Amino acid sequence: MTKAVFIAVAEPNSGKSLVALGLVNMLLGQARRVGYFKPIIDYDPAQGPDPHIDTITRHFKLPLPYADTYAYTRPEALRLIEADAQGELIDAVIRKFKHWEDHYDFTVVEGSDFLGPGTAFEFDANLSIAKNLGVPVVLVVSGEGKSTAQLVSSVLTLLRSFEGREVPVLLVVANRVVPAQAEDVQALLRAQLPPDVLLAVIPDDPDLLHPTMREIQAGLGGKLLFGEAGLGGQVDNYIIGAMQVPQFLNYLKDNVLIVTPGDRGDIIVAALQANMSASYPRVAGLVLTAGSEPDPPIMRLLEGLPSVVPILAVPMGTFETTTRVANIKSRITPDNPKKIQRAIHTFERYVDVRVLEEKLVSFQSEGITPHMFQYRLLQWAKRARRHIVLPEGNDDRILRAAAQLLHQDVVDLTILGDPAEVAASAKRLGLHLPAGHLRIIDPVNSEQYADYVETFYELRKDKGVNQAMARDLLRDVSYFGSMMVYQGHADGMVSGAVHTTQHTIRPALQFIKTKPGVSVVSSVFFMCLPDRVAVFGDCAVNPNPTAEQLAEIAISSAESSRAFGIEPRVAMLSYSSGTSGAGADVEKVRQATELVRQKRPDLKVEGPIQYDAAVDPLVGRLKLPDSEVAGQASVLIFPDLNTGNNTYKAVQRETGALAIGPVLQGLNKPVNDLSRGCTVDDIFNTVVITAIQSQQQ
Repeated sequence: MTKAVFIAVAEPNSGKSLVALGLVNMLLGQARRVGYFKPIIDYDPAQGPDPHIDTITRHFKLPLPYADTYAYTRPEALRLIEADAQGELIDAVIRKFKHWEDHYDFTVVEGSDFLGPGTAFEFDANLSIAKNLGVPVVLVVSGEGKSTAQLVSSVLTLLRSFEGREVPVLLVVANRVVPAQAEDVQALLRAQLPPDVLLAVIPDDPDLLHPTMREIQAGLGGKLLFGEAGLGGQVDNYIIGAMQVPQFLNYLKDNVLIVTPGDRGDIIVAALQANMSASYPRVAGLVLTAGSEPDPPIMRLLEGLPSVVPILAVPMGTFETTTRVANIKSRITPDNPKKIQRAIHTFERYVDVRVLEEKLVSFQSEGITPHMFQYRLLQWAKRARRHIVLPEGNDDRILRAAAQLLHQDVVDLTILGDPAEVAASAKRLGLHLPAGHLRIIDPVNSEQYADYVETFYELRKDKGVNQAMARDLLRDVSYFGSMMVYQGHADGMVSGAVHTTQHTIRPALQFIKTKPGVSVVSSVFFMCLPDRVAVFGDCAVNPNPTAEQLAEIAISSAESSRAFGIEPRVAMLSYSSGTSGAGADVEKVRQATELVRQKRPDLKVEGPIQYDAAVDPLVGRLKLPDSEVAGQASVLIFPDLNTGNNTYKAVQRETGALAIGPVLQGLNKPVNDLSRGCTVDDIFNTVVITAIQSQQQ
């Protein structure tokens, strides 16, 4: 079961409070612990809570710490966006959201309100947040001031934006629709929306839009003279009291607000008398304009009455006051339970709640974003602390990554090198390497050195290795580190910042060896593209694999993909798609695809297939319309090392993707290679992946 839903809008005053109340009310009938999270709020917490969060938490009595219900204020989010640090914003939102996910059965996530400065960034930020949280979306579009055609166009444009980023939409709500348009909007949208997207068309309800006297006071900045107890009353219409009393009384309607100068005692007294009369409608309140208050006799009269409707005094003139009253937007607030219940009732009336519940229960997120992937990796690595050996203690990047890993309390580390030299390098770099979870070992002077030499000799003497050769080889950090892993003195090894791939993996092939049933060691890169994570294999080890080896690489890569939370949809890449091409290279891929299907009928696999048909939904549907993989491949298997290595580097450079790897697969214990051009982040991520691999052994 998915554990969250995201409410998204693209404009202010769309009425998403109605949808939020309806969703929380619905979910409280299905789940015991419901959370509410708004990544970006518009109100300074020092000045008071965000009205949306306040209404939800107070009405439903949700025991949510307010500080945990949001990630950033609007100014804070704007500063990060302007500093080109949207990634930092997304990471913080994910961390907060995961807190909710871990502690609540279900969480409603509300997008921002599009109020105030910075709305240009807001749509993309909300879309990115929804994408990175991996939760389905409810789109809310307002019909206020729109023709039928404009509303339908707005809905379809918004839907395409989310679908284009592969963000799943469960429900579209066309809200505040002119009642006369509702039927046409329903028919036109239903005909054009995908069948699996639910639709609700909610007619405009004036009772939900009209403000209370408290909102009138706040909107005008009015001074309250009388009637504090009535500030929660609703204002359905307003009139200007500028005529004679008999004519004025003819214009009174239910819940009317009367705007009149403060010196019109006759209008004030008539309004209050009408409110008490069974023959006239209820008066919601009065606003006295032009900075004038009632004359003393009128004030004395009002003070002596047992109850008085709210009376406000404002400095503006009557025209400006009425203009501002007309522009006041009402909110659904916790002190108006009648309006809250009306909103919930409206949601239940126009939304197919039963079908929506079923969709939420059955929804499974198919994609994973780079931010989600990296967050998940770090959490997995910390579940069961592992010990990783880093043989290249003479490289500054290794030491910087080690410091980060230790400070974030991810793994235990052994660094190979001269302890004095490593300490000097750390001091030169300004690094603090906490001693509690770190060992620095010089292989030759290690107490394990003699035992490792003897073990290696026994393992390799049938291959012509003598004692002298064993002693010499175990001076090599790659051999020493691999022997640590073999002996169980470390859970995995990461090397290659200085050494070649062959230098790194040769010792592992000699005595750690491959898993049962695996004949070829291969590699994958986890390519963290802007909106998704793809698995590329093999881009680092096998120059020209046979069809049998290619099939084995594909199966190993699919297993690596699944092990790290990415649902494998395997594309066997070639310069031809389907049956359109011929040649030895295409035939090899075709044979490999058939072998995968025979050995692993549970895997979704397609081949031969071109790269664009594998990853672009439009091209995929055009070239292979019946394929389960085309257009949505998550595991891409390259036919040879030349193609794979060049492609991953081209994609990395042209898109700015983070390439984590190469991650070796097929060994009995995890040993992973680094590119000699690796960054500190590359090392950090590879160690994290190695730790997770060791947990899965």
